Amino acid sequence: MSERLYLRLDDDPLHGPEASAPAGTLQSFDVAAPLRRHVSHILLCRETIPEGHEVLERVLPDGAVRLIFNLGDAPSASEGAGEPVEAIGASTAPAMVRLRSRIEGLCVTLRPGAAAALLGMPAGEIGGTAVHLDALWRGAGAELLERIAEARDDAARVALLGAALQRRLLASEVSPQLSAAMHAAQRIAASGGRLPLREVAAALGIGERRLQQLFHEHVGLSPRAWSRLARLHACLRALRQQQTPAWAELALDGGFYDQSHLVNEFRALCGITPTEFLGHRISGSSKTAA
Repeated sequence: MSERLYLRLDDDPLHGPEASAPAGTLQSFDVAAPLRRHVSHILLCRETIPEGHEVLERVLPDGAVRLIFNLGDAPSASEGAGEPVEAIGASTAPAMVRLRSRIEGLCVTLRPGAAAALLGMPAGEIGGTAVHLDALWRGAGAELLERIAEARDDAARVALLGAALQRRLLASEVSPQLSAAMHAAQRIAASGGRLPLREVAAALGIGERRLQQLFHEHVGLSPRAWSRLARLHACLRALRQQQTPAWAELALDGGFYDQSHLVNEFRALCGITPTEFLGHRISGSSKTAA
């Protein structure tokens, strides 16, 4: 079994330079204007794994909630088969995804704070887990997948999916706290996770307990967990600018207590050390499977 890395930060068009999926595996589609407040991007994944082989892909956490529509052999985070259509909750842990046979599917990544309207329930209820979309959409997930599979081409599939998501948004109750949750998540991310949560809450005119509730409902992670990811992502962006990182300096500049804190957070959030991450970056620079 071969192992590779997948990383996508907000400003990456398809995936980050550290990701080692074969070139052409992913294709991005424009998000229709009515969906842009809730959906950050729609990706099509298409890849064939040779018979008898398996690829283990380490997907580093970005804190997003995703909707997955599998048209081929569904990837799985366990030994068994994956679900054909599922919602994947926000997480601070890396996902170890097993890829086998013919991979083909659409992935909808929801914007931080915008998940509850499309899920039909608080985002925190599926945090760190993956559930069949029918459990949330009362059978409509499998039905939509069938219609997508019957569409004439990729553009038609994406248009069909987008229209279905727009209908769900129109039918859902728009929470008056949606904008507050999105604004809070954006402020924390923009600060690289260094903005004190009391200041985030004060800027919204609420208490820290209410901030916790907003994040549970709309983001799917606690504000502290979101801050940890934001700090990690800022560190990953800084690493892209350095061939031979000065780890102690990088740690302090990134808001970590010291180099040991940086290493421990890397292990906790990525499952690998910073040095191992750099090894993945080097081995994946050719954009072929590691």
